[in-house]
Amino acid sequence: MSVDRTIVAIDGGNSKTDVVLLRGDGELLSRARSGPFVPHLIGAEAAVDSLDQAVAAVLAAAGLTRADHIAAYLANADLPAEEDAIRDAMIAKDWAGDVAVENDTLALLRAGTLAADAVAVVCGAGINCVGVASDGARVRYPALGRITGDWGGGLGLAKEVLWSAARHEDGRGPATALTAAVAAHFGRPTAVGVSEALHLHEIPYDRVYELVPVLFELAAAGDEVAAAIVRRQAAEIVLLAVVTLRRLGRIDSAADVVLGGGILTAAEPVLLDDVLAGLARDAPHARPVIVDAAPVVGAAMLGIERVRAGDDPAAIEAALERARAQIGAPRG
Repeated sequence: MSVDRTIVAIDGGNSKTDVVLLRGDGELLSRARSGPFVPHLIGAEAAVDSLDQAVAAVLAAAGLTRADHIAAYLANADLPAEEDAIRDAMIAKDWAGDVAVENDTLALLRAGTLAADAVAVVCGAGINCVGVASDGARVRYPALGRITGDWGGGLGLAKEVLWSAARHEDGRGPATALTAAVAAHFGRPTAVGVSEALHLHEIPYDRVYELVPVLFELAAAGDEVAAAIVRRQAAEIVLLAVVTLRRLGRIDSAADVVLGGGILTAAEPVLLDDVLAGLARDAPHARPVIVDAAPVVGAAMLGIERVRAGDDPAAIEAALERARAQIGAPRG
């Protein structure tokens, strides 16, 4: 029976990967966590190899060696060719009889809404967006960084902080409290010294994300340079949502706009207030939804929808709600 079919749901991110095993009725059986999912850095096969321990753990906890379906919704699977390579690597593992691989924005969307017309904007380590419509239309973006028109996310914001601090320090830019804050945060005499230490690997590069809370704090305190960076991020989030709604033909009708990723779910008023105001101005029919569920919830729900396709809609909805309740909020 479809209710008994087992699903390995995977949410792969830039900092961690969550893996859960559940049944088609939404019952959570086990869960595990592994490290970052970075096929763009190490290749599809090596990235899938990094999931071995977590997938084996969730299966073993339920006394299984194989599941019926894998629902993998992954950061850094931005192009169809990348999704295909990851899917092939997972099929080779023989973890399940059926494998679905897509970008993690779709899991975010499903974690936030069951609406047929919806857009999801994720602003975490990077920034991306997806839109779906009841007529089957879908809008996606390559999301390869500045080379495909993207701006912002945690890494982008941290680079803007360092850029602004360095330019103040050497006289090319306006004064900003970011300069002293960057130096103090890393215990260096100058902001440029921080950038040099990052370049020389004296400071691990992934620590640049620590500058995002510094940015928000100074923006809220009234530093104009910091505030301008945050305003630009808010405008970019709104722009992604509005353009996607237009491309779907839903700008003048009701549609959910799901907001997720670490930058947005932190709910910093200095950013979120501008995002909500921008959506109200440019997409007045949109219904903003801030995701409070773990992203892997969306992967699990998409997996349930796949293995329960053709079942009674009310039973499917009950399974989706059960999965949402049991998997719960994001883990620390």
